[in-house]
Amino acid sequence: MSGILYANGSTLGRCMCIITGASKGFGRALAHLVSRYLKLGSVLLLVARSRALLHELKQELLQNLNGIQDISIYCTVADLSTNEGVEDTVDMARQQSLKEFDHVLLVNNAASLGDISPFENFTDLHRVNSYLALNVSSVLALTAGVLQAFPPRAGLRWSAVNCSSTFAVQALPSWVLYCTAKAAREMMFRVLAAENPNVKVLNYSPGPMDTEMQENIRRLTGIQYHLHPCRDSAAKLMRVLLDNDFVTGSHLDFFEL
Repeated sequence: MSGILYANGSTLGRCMCIITGASKGFGRALAHLVSRYLKLGSVLLLVARSRALLHELKQELLQNLNGIQDISIYCTVADLSTNEGVEDTVDMARQQSLKEFDHVLLVNNAASLGDISPFENFTDLHRVNSYLALNVSSVLALTAGVLQAFPPRAGLRWSAVNCSSTFAVQALPSWVLYCTAKAAREMMFRVLAAENPNVKVLNYSPGPMDTEMQENIRRLTGIQYHLHPCRDSAAKLMRVLLDNDFVTGSHLDFFEL
């Protein structure tokens, strides 16, 4: 995808933007789009486990910015399934908290597929907790930490995006871990929307995309979905964020936009 989504000057403002799972797939495509809509003075914090892929992405973004010096890009190499990974990410964000932003945007994209197996196979508590640590617990702790670092208030636009799924609301046999995590995350952010009117919350289901996760699904199940490029789904999310007319706490699906 090339060019811009809007020609009317819409931007994300002077933004503190955090994207988890940024090194590949949907997160990487979204980082490229977000960088085009940041005002000078913005900060883009990219979070993932792969140092090499983050560095590669940062270089691509800097090249696209074509020498603009007043947009800062930082990378945090973190395993968000660990307390240390969450703390490192929050600490990196907090270091920017004295700057004057008019928008905080947190995109919780990091996630994993987990084991696809019948319900009765999940008797090992450590196995279940390990999956939920990355896919549920870390999302809550990270979002709470960023909320503390950048307290929501009137006059500060605060956007929290949860990368959701159709399977947050639709049960699928043998996908108990994935469906449970997506449903828990959906409710987590609905609670945030109900609790804090100064935070605008979006549960965005990006649809089946051409990603490594989909390759694993095809290998494990034999199911072949019609896949869409990550950039197409990222572009739809960007339109929603730029328009900013969605109802807080709502669930929006790629196929409905």
